[in-house]
Amino acid sequence: MENAFLEIVELEDGQFALKRIDSDDEALVTVNFSAEVIRILQDNQSIIAKAMIGAGVQAASMMSQQAADDTEELSSENQTIH
Repeated sequence: MENAFLEIVELEDGQFALKRIDSDDEALVTVNFSAEVIRILQDNQSIIAKAMIGAGVQAASMMSQQAADDTEELSSENQTIH
């Protein structure tokens, strides 16, 4: 994903969504808790949703960086310098 400003919002139906700030497009990710989990979390589901989405964004960023590093490494291995 290109550099984008993202926000986590609570939707009208109670789901949490990761969206681009400058767009009304569909959510990139949504998190939906069952009634049982909402009861267990005692209305703290927003904290858990933020942690879940944050962990996903961080993992995706790390994977993207690793892919870029691997591509750069392959490019440098294939160069012949005289």
